[in-house]
This record gives sequence, C-alpha cells and structure tokens, in this order.
Amino acid sequence: MKTIVLTGATGFVGRQIHQSLMRAGHTVIPVLRTGADVPDNVRDQCTVLRSADIFAETPDWWAERLAGVDAVIHSAWYVQPGKYLDSPLNLDCVAGTLALAQGAAQAGIRHFIGIGTCMEYRLPSDHLTVDSPLEPATLYAAAKLSVYHLLSQFYAKTDVTFSWCRLFYLYGEGEYPARLVPYIRERLERGETARLSAGTQLRDFLDVRDAGAMIARVIDTGQAGAINVCSGVPTTIRQLAERIADEYGRRDLLEFGTAAIHPSDPAAVVGVCNALSVERGSAGT
Repeated sequence: MKTIVLTGATGFVGRQIHQSLMRAGHTVIPVLRTGADVPDNVRDQCTVLRSADIFAETPDWWAERLAGVDAVIHSAWYVQPGKYLDSPLNLDCVAGTLALAQGAAQAGIRHFIGIGTCMEYRLPSDHLTVDSPLEPATLYAAAKLSVYHLLSQFYAKTDVTFSWCRLFYLYGEGEYPARLVPYIRERLERGETARLSAGTQLRDFLDVRDAGAMIARVIDTGQAGAINVCSGVPTTIRQLAERIADEYGRRDLLEFGTAAIHPSDPAAVVGVCNALSVERGSAGT
C-alpha cells in the first residue's frame, strides 16, 4: 500500500478519488485550506496538509511536505461554475501546479497524477482516443493542456511516472445543482416541467463514483501518459434525460426544444476508454 497526497480532496471528483483510495487500503493525506473545517470524508485521516492557497506555494514548500510520500494526485483547480472556462485564475492554477510538480520531483515522489479534460481535444468527435488531435477552445482547456505538455517533458527526464486523467461528462453525488442531471431531478421531484434543448448532442456520461475509482486505480496499475476517464458509450442528452425521467415515471414532464443549444456546444464528445484494469492489466473500465 502507498502513501498519497491528494489535492482537491473535498471537491466533486476529489471526494470520490479519496474514498476509492481508502477502500483500496492506501494512506491518503488530503490538502485542505488553512482554517477550513475538516469535512466528513477526511475526518478519519491521521494527517492533513494545510495551505492558505495551494497555487501560491513554492516548490521548496511542497518538497518539504511531500518527503516520504509515494505519489501525488492533483485534483484541485479553479472550477467556479459559470466563470472557470475563461477565468484568468486558470493561469494561477498552471503556475501553482508546476510548482507542486517541481516540489514532488525534489521530494523523490515516484508517481504524479494530474487531472485533465476532454475539452483538450479537437471537438466535435464521437471517437476520441488519446491520440486524437488536440485543440482546446477555452482558456481552461488550454491551461490544462499546457500543464500536460509541460509535465510530460519535465518528468520524461526524471524517474517519476506521469499520468494525465482526462475527464469526460461526469454526474452524480456532490454535483453543482444547476448542472443538467441535478436540474432534471429537482424539477421531476417537484412535479414540474424540465425545459431542455432538443437534446441531440452526443455525450460520454460517467458517474463520478466510477471516475473516482478509475483515477484511484491508476495508483495500482502505474499507467503512464494520457488516460481517458470515460464510459466510451455515446448517449444523447435526450436519452439521458429520459432515463432519469423513467425512474420517476414522468417522461411527460420533459419538454425538449425549449432551451436553445449554445453555439459553442459541441455536437459530439465521446471518448474511447484506455484506462487499465488492475485485474486484467488491459484497457477498460
């Protein structure tokens, strides 16, 4: 079993990574903001790291605190809904991530896992492999891709294994209320109409619990390079909405075509999963 420092441990994805690592028997050291209450999912930890702003820490600060640690999973990033895609704070996240990566190398960390996004790829596409063309259309995606390129080159000259987990369309526990799945559920539970677009967009949806387990599993497989954290199953937004509505027996509350599809919304974003299985040692979820 390994000792792993996890940033973003209380976030939407980080919480699931943390729980999966603990179930696998690893020791997890979460990084929390100074003064913040310890959330339920990390209260059983013997050790936590505290920082007023992890993206402002120096490589030496990280090197001191990562001594004796086997791996880092860097799940933290600025993701304020409605703001993060083009926020200049993405640049702070890039600088802070590079400092963390340098400190990890100085401390002798053997494995660094970063979290990317499917938006790094050229879109639309219904068959995104890790070798597909890369062409980010937002500052957020460009910032993530820049970290991937920089750390790929930086760690290539070290003994550190570098893994980059690209997330697709996640839903589930802890999701922001205004997002698609929570919105539909909230409306149906109230017996009110859910007003949606035509729902023709193809997406690769994955429960965040499964995503957290896939990322945590990279610790055990040691898989390096880009990894698509996805289901590989093309699903239209309409199909997903109808599947949820069927749980309530209320397809009649779905109103398609009321909301316009945003011009920048890709017609298709579907991945090909290449994540290795611990049991089989081959690609798959």
